[in-house]
Amino acid sequence: MILGLFWSSTALLAETYVVFPAVVLGRGRWRARPHLQGDVTPTISVVVAAHDEADGIAAKIHSVLDGDYPPDLLEIVVASDGSTDETETAADVGDPRVRVLALDRVGKAKALNAATAAASGDIVVFTDANSHFAPSTLRQLVRAFADPEVGGVAGDQRYLPAGATSAESVTAHGETGYWNFDRALKVAESRSGHVIGATGALYAVRRDLVEPLPDGVTDDFTTSTGVIAAGRRLVFAADAAVYEPVSESAGAEFRRKVRVMTRGLRAVAYRRELLNPAQHGFYAYQLFNHKVLRRLMALPLLTLFVTSGASWQRGWIYRWAFAGQVAVYVPGAIALASPKSRLGRSRPFGLAGYFCMVNGAGALAAWRVLTGQRIHQWTPERVETPIPAPADGMAR
Repeated sequence: MILGLFWSSTALLAETYVVFPAVVLGRGRWRARPHLQGDVTPTISVVVAAHDEADGIAAKIHSVLDGDYPPDLLEIVVASDGSTDETETAADVGDPRVRVLALDRVGKAKALNAATAAASGDIVVFTDANSHFAPSTLRQLVRAFADPEVGGVAGDQRYLPAGATSAESVTAHGETGYWNFDRALKVAESRSGHVIGATGALYAVRRDLVEPLPDGVTDDFTTSTGVIAAGRRLVFAADAAVYEPVSESAGAEFRRKVRVMTRGLRAVAYRRELLNPAQHGFYAYQLFNHKVLRRLMALPLLTLFVTSGASWQRGWIYRWAFAGQVAVYVPGAIALASPKSRLGRSRPFGLAGYFCMVNGAGALAAWRVLTGQRIHQWTPERVETPIPAPADGMAR
């Protein structure tokens, strides 16, 4: 039984971290399915849900307004979800293209539903309150809508270059490393079919494909995958960039990931028809690996650790498996326990700490879903470091 559990866990880990990425990258290279792109300029509604974002919402709005998109084809709708600070005042920047909805504390889903209902553009662009646009972001984002088969476009979330924020340890190394790898996968997925889903930092959907959001799910995944459920393509625009700072602390990032993963697993359950390979082919394989297996890796990791330790005397392969895990978990624990120490701030220890944190968050999120816990509201934890105006071509 121990050997069976060991090899089953090994197989799951290999599938998630080795086989799946290799298949996606290979398919993107050898099974390309290009989509049209062009210099189209549809009317755009940029939608932002905000709760207590007074410190940064004006800068966010100006980063959109100051871009090179035709001003008469652009509007911004800010839905203030029961903000207790001066968010609504700060968002009123004196431009008639900006509308501010002052809502009660209704939760992000209902806030986005209200903002979408007020939007008039042919394309609805969803973005987070702390994601800052480069000048060409919107033009690059809508280029794929020249193809009528494309129903949604995911933008590229990038982290600010070193020195723009004081975070330099677990979250800084982990977030940038994760997104660099994830970006390569998105490029390959888009080239051969669909990206799995969009990030809330930036994505766009044709107005007639936007559905009302239910409570308790991730808005970005649910709305963007509605495009695929409707039979249209969801593609990735690598040149449509928004810039964010990394989280200041591992604790804040852990809480955010637990919230996102809890809602994300519920969103997969909501879109469970997309897991049917008979209807959705290769995309069903992508979705299961990326949004289900990857978020449940804590269980096979724990199983592998226990069974490899129990099988120490059986041979070198079990000893190497156990030692390899120790070589990750010990530095990870040090980075999480002492994030400001010299070791904790180093890249190898930071990556190990981030790996441990993400899998711990996945385990807690899965437990919350199994026990019926729901998350309807969110309170952002923002860095206080001023964000420099992003420019096209900033480092990733």
